[in-house]
Amino acid sequence: MNHPDYYRTMARYNQWMNENIYACCAQISDGDRKADRGAFFKSIHATLDHLLYGDRVWMGRLSHQPYPNLSLGQDLYADFDQLRQARTRMDAALIDWAATFTPAWLAQPFEYTSNVDRQVRLLPTWLLITHLFNHQTHHRGQVTTLLCQLGIDPGPTDLPWMPLA
Repeated sequence: MNHPDYYRTMARYNQWMNENIYACCAQISDGDRKADRGAFFKSIHATLDHLLYGDRVWMGRLSHQPYPNLSLGQDLYADFDQLRQARTRMDAALIDWAATFTPAWLAQPFEYTSNVDRQVRLLPTWLLITHLFNHQTHHRGQVTTLLCQLGIDPGPTDLPWMPLA
């Protein structure tokens, strides 16, 4: 699973889906985005904010440019438009970063300390990059469900529907 093209595809998929999800979220009020809906991070806004936080932490670790540690669940952006702009910049950065991946780099072991349990782990880099994108998909699925409950259909979210260009 350490072929660079896989991660380049996932970075493009990530950008496509985030653009779609944010467009859907822009249709609802700030109060609706921030309402506690029983999700793991409570609200749509907090879940989107957490995704940006996670990407910053993982990309920072793996590129050796650590992102300042905030508490898990602490908001980066209270303002939706600022969050959306930061998400757009992060998605572009992920695409550029994925373009630099090589099989040799992906195969290397990577040691890090978890922000969740403070345990030191040594895992293959490819596994951690896979986690970065899987984490996005997991929480975007939660947001998609919450949007559907509000009557907003985000449309197809499966990889084969991603535009090829």
